[in-house]
Amino acid sequence: MKLTNETKVGVLGAIVITLLILGFNFLKGKKMFSKNMTIYAKYTNVQGLTSSNPVIINGLQVGIVSDISTDKNMKEILVTISIQKDINLPSNSLASVTPNPLTVTKMEIKLGDNNTYLKNGDTILTVTSEGFFEGMINSKVDPILDIVNKSVHSIDSLLNNVNSLFDNNNKQNIAASLGNLNNATASLQMLLDKKGPLTNTITNAEKFTGNLTANNKKIDSILNNLNTTTSHLSELDLEKTLTSLQLTINSLKQTVEKLNSKEGSVGLLMNDPSLYKNLNSTANKINVLLDDIRMHPKRYVSVSMFGKKEKQTPLLSPLPDTSNAPYLNK
Repeated sequence: MKLTNETKVGVLGAIVITLLILGFNFLKGKKMFSKNMTIYAKYTNVQGLTSSNPVIINGLQVGIVSDISTDKNMKEILVTISIQKDINLPSNSLASVTPNPLTVTKMEIKLGDNNTYLKNGDTILTVTSEGFFEGMINSKVDPILDIVNKSVHSIDSLLNNVNSLFDNNNKQNIAASLGNLNNATASLQMLLDKKGPLTNTITNAEKFTGNLTANNKKIDSILNNLNTTTSHLSELDLEKTLTSLQLTINSLKQTVEKLNSKEGSVGLLMNDPSLYKNLNSTANKINVLLDDIRMHPKRYVSVSMFGKKEKQTPLLSPLPDTSNAPYLNK
């Protein structure tokens, strides 16, 4: 069978039209030979969302916006979403439109946690998102506004506390305190006068420190000598010295005790009066004997072979010239 030229042109035109439709859908993001699931989302403002805009879940594109339609009143906009069929969307997932003036507007789906999933033809829950600039401004301004709000509350509380302080009694107390402060400053001014006591004290302190500076070498010498003395003292065997001193004191104590007692010759001499009287009597007799020898030597020593022995009575008491002798009893 031979095809006519007209038939050939018609078949070629149909093929071209089909390719154009498939190419147009491909450019819009529709997959030609894949099975997708269609769900719907309802908004009052799509913020520039158009067909073929991407649908994002966790940063990954899983579908596209296939169609956007609305009623005559423009109160509700129905968005048709084409998503890969092998993706499970929990029934409490939320879809929001995220505008971006630098790139295309996209739809983001935040997955829920339900165990039931959306089916083909179901409507997903939606949430209104802030605009790009509104989100940037609010993210920066909201913390500042929060800080300002807290600061305003703090200032308000502070002002209330200040107002409560300035009642009549407190005002009088503050006035009295200011008066006392004025008197104190006047007294301080008098102290700071050139001839005031504080000035004299400072002057004396300066002189004292000047003298310390002038005698710094002497003070250093004294401290060095003191350091040397303390070093020598530390080198001494103080314990041994104290022990020796204690032994000496004990010996002296024993000696004194013996002297005070009647034991020994010295003790008897010091404490027995009869010994003193005997010694005194003996000394007196010795003195009488010496005086008698001096007055009558012939009685004791013969100086001549032919002389005769003197027969005078011996002396019984000292001669008058020895009356002042210390051994005589008056």
